[in-house]
Amino acid sequence: MKRVRKIIDKNLTGKKVLWLFVLTNLVYVFMLIITIPKTMKYANGMKLLDMMPTGYDTAYIKSLFEALGEEGRQVYLYNQLPVDMIYPFLFGVSYCLLIGYFLKKINKLNSVFFYLCFLPVIVGVADYSENLGIISMLYSYPVLSQPIMDSTNIFSIIKSMTTTIYFISLIIILIIFGIKLMGKRKQSVNIL
Repeated sequence: MKRVRKIIDKNLTGKKVLWLFVLTNLVYVFMLIITIPKTMKYANGMKLLDMMPTGYDTAYIKSLFEALGEEGRQVYLYNQLPVDMIYPFLFGVSYCLLIGYFLKKINKLNSVFFYLCFLPVIVGVADYSENLGIISMLYSYPVLSQPIMDSTNIFSIIKSMTTTIYFISLIIILIIFGIKLMGKRKQSVNIL
């Protein structure tokens, strides 16, 4: 664990964290404005599996894949999912470093709060697992494996729950950072 902590700590420079954050969010915006809408235009108003934080059931998967049609399933498989195979890695690394950066700023990186840095990595692993399940189902359609449908749904839920916990944690850390920053400014004004 000390080795992982050192690797994270070594990469907590403002420029590196900012650069990775911007790159990650550019990929995310690309998906939101290009690949997801391109895929969804075939879905007759149904949400893609990746976009369902509370999960889905077997009937929904079958209805979605049927609504997408052959062309829509191909767009999902060859347009949306390739970009979504880049994003989980970027999310995991950049958001790990982002929360680590602010933990270091509030002097909590070397505490139990360090483990919050692993939340985005868990999100990334769950996202990859979800994507692999979706790819498997798209390749095998119309024959769909119940264990693959069930496990893909579980990974979707794990991804969204962990993402929520991460962002709540980050917001709390940012509030603490802001309070400390205002306290330092107030103290420096009082000295003058």
